[in-house]
Amino acid sequence: MSGPPSGHRGRQFAALRALQVFGLSVAALTLGGLAVVSQAGTAAAAALPSGQAPSFSVLIAGRDISYCYYRQPCKDQNQRTGLIQVPNTDTLMLVKVSGPDVHVLNIPRDTNVGDFDPTLGRAEQKVNSRYWAGGPQALVSAVETITGERVDSYVVVRSDYVERVIDALGGLDVTVPEGGIEWVDQAAGVNLKLAPGDHHLGGAEGVLFLRVRKGFGDDYGRIDHQKQALAQLAGRLKSAQGLAALPVILGGVDNGVETNADPNLLLSLRPYLSQLKLSFATLPTDPIPGTFNLAVNRERLAQVWGVSAATQGELPDVQVSVMDASGQGYGAGLAQALRALGYRRVQVSVSPASREPSQVFTQQDVAQATVLADALNLPRLQGERFPVGAGEVGILLGTDALTPLAALKRLSPTPETP
Repeated sequence: MSGPPSGHRGRQFAALRALQVFGLSVAALTLGGLAVVSQAGTAAAAALPSGQAPSFSVLIAGRDISYCYYRQPCKDQNQRTGLIQVPNTDTLMLVKVSGPDVHVLNIPRDTNVGDFDPTLGRAEQKVNSRYWAGGPQALVSAVETITGERVDSYVVVRSDYVERVIDALGGLDVTVPEGGIEWVDQAAGVNLKLAPGDHHLGGAEGVLFLRVRKGFGDDYGRIDHQKQALAQLAGRLKSAQGLAALPVILGGVDNGVETNADPNLLLSLRPYLSQLKLSFATLPTDPIPGTFNLAVNRERLAQVWGVSAATQGELPDVQVSVMDASGQGYGAGLAQALRALGYRRVQVSVSPASREPSQVFTQQDVAQATVLADALNLPRLQGERFPVGAGEVGILLGTDALTPLAALKRLSPTPETP
């Protein structure tokens, strides 16, 4: 854009720009998760030269607990014999940092490593089996093969560590879809039953919710709600409760966390903390016929991974759908401000107040969503299960937007109500 408009449009532009102060720093949670490396014993790389912008990648993996007996976790979670349930990785995220830009790529657990080989077992070709087969370095190598990206270091976290972090941050607010959730695994002591609707979960249930696939369609559905939960927990890190949780977060090394990351990388990010912009994407895949394995779609990967708004032109011609769950009718004011900026097609729908974090989301129009996410300083989430179509970008306003969006209230004399 050439510059801010003047007059009435200028006031609306200023109101929209004021929204930048309310963006959830989702990157804070990424940094919080990586903060455990500050106590790592071995550095994986040399310290960053003074004045050079940080540029590195970290693989974050969530692994199962190892069970040696019925409902009994092994005392030594690193043992590799005598297990009745081996520790695969249910959650895989490749985090790429380039100066203030932080891109997170979620990798489905059933993604095939390399070309599918019909002479080999199907399970052993999936990325989620590589940690058990060869440890974190084998997992890193598999992710490099899948993404074509170099992975500088890894952070592998056990579910019991994630449980402690969720509890320390005050739990997890979730919305269960129609049909509810029921996940029972007697061998692992899992008994999760949640009715449709809103729930506040403690750490133990929160971890199960993040891992369950039933009720969310498939692994892509689970990945999408993991992104939303990550954004929610990130916002809490900025609160007094978040600061109080730091000892739990930092205390993970050798107690649920294994890593080879260099603690100096975190220090290099300090000058960029106020500018950090975080984007989520999901690795695009295609089904491999006759199997449950998934093949990487590299053409689509290039369209969703690492897309920057800085490379885009003027305002994109997309449908902007504002989902107002702020409880105060702020969607109307935001729509006004967006129209003043030149977005011609903006519609607002009002939902009951939700504590789900404010966010910009899309399925395939990643570049256009990135433009809006940067303007609003909100996290951008891309995935297969978001309720928007081609040529459409969504903005969810949750109750977290109440105070910072107060300036927009003046643009909406009569707030919409459900």
